[in-house]
Amino acid sequence: MTDSPQTLEDSKTVPLEMGQKRLDQVAASLFSEYSRSRIQQWIKEGQVLVNGQVRKPRDKLIGGETLSLKAVLIDEERWEAEPVELNVVYEDEDLIVINKPAGLVVHPGAGTPGGTLLNGLLYRYPELKSVPRAGIVHRIDKDTTGLMVVARNLAAHTSLVNQLQDRTMGREYEALVTGTMTGGGRVNEPIGRHATARTKMAVTPTGKEATTHYRVTDRFRNHTFIRCKLETGRTHQIRVHMAHIGYPLVGDPVYAGRKRLPKGVTRAVSEALRQFERQALHAAQLELIHPRTGERMAWQADTPDDMLDLLALLEADHEGEVDEDEL
Repeated sequence: MTDSPQTLEDSKTVPLEMGQKRLDQVAASLFSEYSRSRIQQWIKEGQVLVNGQVRKPRDKLIGGETLSLKAVLIDEERWEAEPVELNVVYEDEDLIVINKPAGLVVHPGAGTPGGTLLNGLLYRYPELKSVPRAGIVHRIDKDTTGLMVVARNLAAHTSLVNQLQDRTMGREYEALVTGTMTGGGRVNEPIGRHATARTKMAVTPTGKEATTHYRVTDRFRNHTFIRCKLETGRTHQIRVHMAHIGYPLVGDPVYAGRKRLPKGVTRAVSEALRQFERQALHAAQLELIHPRTGERMAWQADTPDDMLDLLALLEADHEGEVDEDEL
């Protein structure tokens, strides 16, 4: 048995002061919980009526009309629901916050048609089939750990997308980088597709604006543990920016280049670095405004065990407590 499609019904009276404005503009303002593009599509499909009549998106209104919305939400993609283990740290009728483990792909794509976080979301929350991308509004790389927020309905989805765009959603990451930083700073460099390696991103004049703030949390003999705050959310942003300024993330298989061990490294540290096979990056904090209540909410996710183990070894090495010969 299949679930019945979700139907939305609502009506609004057009204020007189909105006269002489286009139907799509007025509808987007009155039904602000839905995106402008979705409103336009509903108007074209006859699911937004003006005094019971179908009108075009560009038609001007005079004020006082009744706008009636009756829309059927259909599945946008044919993704399969699959039982995937999810670490849910918070959920309510509008939001789901997940602590993603390393190795879990967020979204199906080439080479990964299933077994992703999205497939698991559809299995656990079947209503997400009617929300764009099953409610996913931002992604975390496969081998990055930490917090992600998912929208459970269209209104929440629109709110979260807007918060990402106007930068009211706060996201902070922990990262371990190669090299010893003297202090924090900011990287404000545009990021776009790499000119020749199309699966990579790069700092490029033709890229999109990207800003990363970073501060030092701890320094070791040859490494630095930092906290990064994103203003923008470009693909691989922290990984690209840190590599650009000469402090690539430990374990990054794409942007750190060939593995080179620092001078004077002990055998224990050398072995630990060789065995750390993912970028040392963790989405540690998430802040947002709740779409329904307007409350500012925040979540923290503890540093994962593999990073903690490496940090403990680097700390011991820095304090001279690793009693081994240098390589």
